[in-house]
Amino acid sequence: MNNSARRVVFPKGATVFAEGEPGTTAYVVESGRVSVFKTIKGKRVNIGDVTQGGIFGEMALIDDHPRMASAVAEEETACVIIGKDRLSEQLDKAPKGVKVIVNALLGNIRAMGAELAEATVILSHDGD
Repeated sequence: MNNSARRVVFPKGATVFAEGEPGTTAYVVESGRVSVFKTIKGKRVNIGDVTQGGIFGEMALIDDHPRMASAVAEEETACVIIGKDRLSEQLDKAPKGVKVIVNALLGNIRAMGAELAEATVILSHDGD
């Protein structure tokens, strides 16, 4: 197994991954900026931006659910790629209780992300 980190550069506007895709990698931003967002009823709802030192895409690696959001490079962005096997190795070393807690937290985060995106769309229609 190859444990060396890979590096990739995304040009401005490039889609890193799309909502609903299976997740096989996480990303650590070395430079640049990535926007993470959900699409609800055809509207883009921003969840946040990730900049140098930030990590994104890790949730799908841990809980084997599809990507809960999309990620797009807002400027040229260099990332280190973390593969599922590498993260799994680290989680396998953790006590069982830690894995249970991590999975519970991820479930809560996914639910809150979906609820927040829905609420944002509903609130934006109130002003129409």
